[in-house]
Amino acid sequence: MKKNLFLLLCLLNHVLCAGAVKPMKPIKGGKAISDQLIGIFFEDLSHAADGGLNAELVQNGSFEYSPSERDGWGAGTAWRLMKHGHSLGYMTPQQRMAGGNESTYMQIHVERVGHYYDYNGWTGVGIQNSGFDGIVVKKDALYNCSLRILNNTGGRKRLRIMLTEQAGRWQTNILAEDSIVVEESDKWQEKKVVLTATDGSSKAALQVIVLDKGDIFLDDISLLPQDTYKGHGLRRDLAEALEAIHPKFMRFPGGCVVHGGGDGMWNTYRWKNTIGPKQQRKQMKNTWGYHQSMALGYYEYFQLCEDMGMQPIPILPCGVSCQGAGGGWGMKGHAQDAVPMEEMDEWTQDVLDLIEWANGDPATSKWAQMRAEAGHPAPFNLKYVGIGNEEYISDAFIERFKYMYERIAKAHPEITIIGTAGPGSHPGNGDYKRAWKLAEETGLPIIDEHYYEKREYFMTSRQYDSYPRDRKTKVYLGEYAAKDKKLIDALAEALYLMHIEKNGDVVCMTSYAPLFARRNATSWNPDLIYFDNERVYLTCSYYVQQMFGQSGGQYYYGDCVNITDANNRQGQSVVLNVQTRRLFVKLCNASDSVKQAEVDLSRFPLKKTATVTTITGNPEDENNYEQHPVVPKKDAVKAKKKFTVELAPYSLVMYEYEL
Repeated sequence: MKKNLFLLLCLLNHVLCAGAVKPMKPIKGGKAISDQLIGIFFEDLSHAADGGLNAELVQNGSFEYSPSERDGWGAGTAWRLMKHGHSLGYMTPQQRMAGGNESTYMQIHVERVGHYYDYNGWTGVGIQNSGFDGIVVKKDALYNCSLRILNNTGGRKRLRIMLTEQAGRWQTNILAEDSIVVEESDKWQEKKVVLTATDGSSKAALQVIVLDKGDIFLDDISLLPQDTYKGHGLRRDLAEALEAIHPKFMRFPGGCVVHGGGDGMWNTYRWKNTIGPKQQRKQMKNTWGYHQSMALGYYEYFQLCEDMGMQPIPILPCGVSCQGAGGGWGMKGHAQDAVPMEEMDEWTQDVLDLIEWANGDPATSKWAQMRAEAGHPAPFNLKYVGIGNEEYISDAFIERFKYMYERIAKAHPEITIIGTAGPGSHPGNGDYKRAWKLAEETGLPIIDEHYYEKREYFMTSRQYDSYPRDRKTKVYLGEYAAKDKKLIDALAEALYLMHIEKNGDVVCMTSYAPLFARRNATSWNPDLIYFDNERVYLTCSYYVQQMFGQSGGQYYYGDCVNITDANNRQGQSVVLNVQTRRLFVKLCNASDSVKQAEVDLSRFPLKKTATVTTITGNPEDENNYEQHPVVPKKDAVKAKKKFTVELAPYSLVMYEYEL
């Protein structure tokens, strides 16, 4: 028996070793480049979080919406009173007098329960929520519904919880239902049910109906599909679209969200408010004009990074507000507020505590203990921290950045700190010059550049060719995009990414921005991924990001391809990944005529077959809610060491080889 077990273990070890890829030595002639070039940048913009990546289906489940966020909003936003079977009653918001991050809850008063059932066979008084433009319910799917209830008068109460669909003026279909009994108590009680859908709908609603007279108080009403990405509460199709990019890192939570956008320091994103139990998190106004529940907070961001094998790059404020505060764009530093220097220890400590929360030992660190209590005792292995986002490089900013940088770098030399190059990060820009001077003075490892330009810029500019090679500071192009979402714009971005791969010794990371946009709630265009409640719409630019994300490597070869009659509308890039033993040859033709490319891969030990991925179409083609004409096409071909290929007009082609 022992001998058989030993042989079985040897066989298993042989199979596992045979399936593993042994790294190779680099082929001569290549230039070492970053293999972390393609990542993603998540900001809660255009409802990317609530109503988007956060799989929560109920809107305003904690009744915390406020007129300070948007005119006409309040605790009852997204809710409506329901009275069945001639029952009578009302709903009214209530305020907690002290303590806690959530101040509002909802009172349901049932004055009379109907003496007969209505046309749907119901009676009672309650509330209904239709989520974000309706709740999508899938037949046979399971949904976890939870709510907190205070029932401190009038004895036990019965509640009916339902997913419903309006089938006509006088008919409502019940898609799923369950009931609970709540005993009288002076304490809040949490109740949970699992709803099994007997039918599907794209315009469903959640109803919570009280079946007995008296008062009851509700808070933190939640409805989550059980089928979420890796079971971690994120909408599966959106997360899988991100995963398919093969991103190496994720920058979060912004963007302008970090430093309060145009609303001042009070609206600054503070990570400590976004961890722990969701009902205890401090909700707040979003920079982009709507509510943030913080159900998608720092814990969820870090968990997502771990699930996808990405490095987390949290960006934290540095005690300086956005220069857009009070409509101050164009006023340079005059609209920029800064906290007093005597308060900077608090902002610095926030960063130090975050590092402890992410990497510390729960046995010795209270912040690490909070991480463990949330369900993650192992460290997240945080390696990067960003300080500041796109601020004007004013004297106030420089003073505060230096203060934080010196203390964080001293306390945690193992953490790579990323600074900002300000808005519009092009040579010649005043903030750009001041930011690079600051980087050189501090020895900053990485600086974050941002720019959004027309397609012509990305076709003609070769910004990084002229960057000094002896600089210690590397570039992270944290936000960029062509200002439209047609195929020709995506090809312009592809040409620019080829330029970045060529300069991968200077540029270490890039991320397209913005990432997500919800239909009918889009604050910014273009975006990489559009979506509604049922579908994900992948842009032409998405497929470019995906191609480059899947073809990262450690060495660039610039002498393997010659494109006949090339101009700034053609480009090429050859990248070797020694870890996966894969070679990638990317060719782009963004012109209206056929071009020939001569490819010489003689130095590489190619295997017999290759995969060719092609993106092509008309230059004005656009993937949107109505049409999706541009989709990558994959083919298997015989691998050749020397060949000539005709590049079709408006095309991007990638050859992938095993070595």
